Amino acid sequence: MFIGTGITISMDSGFFAEILDVGGPEASRVSIDVSHMGTTGAHDFLPGKLIDNGELRVQIGFAPGTEPPMDSDPETVVMTFTDSATSTWTFNGFLTGYAPENPLEDKAVATVTVKVTGAIAYA
Repeated sequence: MFIGTGITISMDSGFFAEILDVGGPEASRVSIDVSHMGTTGAHDFLPGKLIDNGELRVQIGFAPGTEPPMDSDPETVVMTFTDSATSTWTFNGFLTGYAPENPLEDKAVATVTVKVTGAIAYA
């Protein structure tokens, strides 16, 4: 177990700064129902072959003068964790969402959503 404080995220475009919270990416794959008229007792399923590595959601400090790379092609994203081994997750991804929030008398933040494309390299 480790504490998430200190996680860094870098993109080729240099976009990320002041990370406040990180969620995901969330991997999933489909289950294929292979039940038929002769199946008894319960449905039978096979796992799909392809993994969808989902999306990375990051809350950052909102910087109004920084343009998010919403129209960029997929780029390399590296998440670095501050565990005892300094683990990294590396993948290609592109922004699918950018939502700034500017509450009264509180810090301005933006939620950034990055779609993971392809596999994640865990090191």
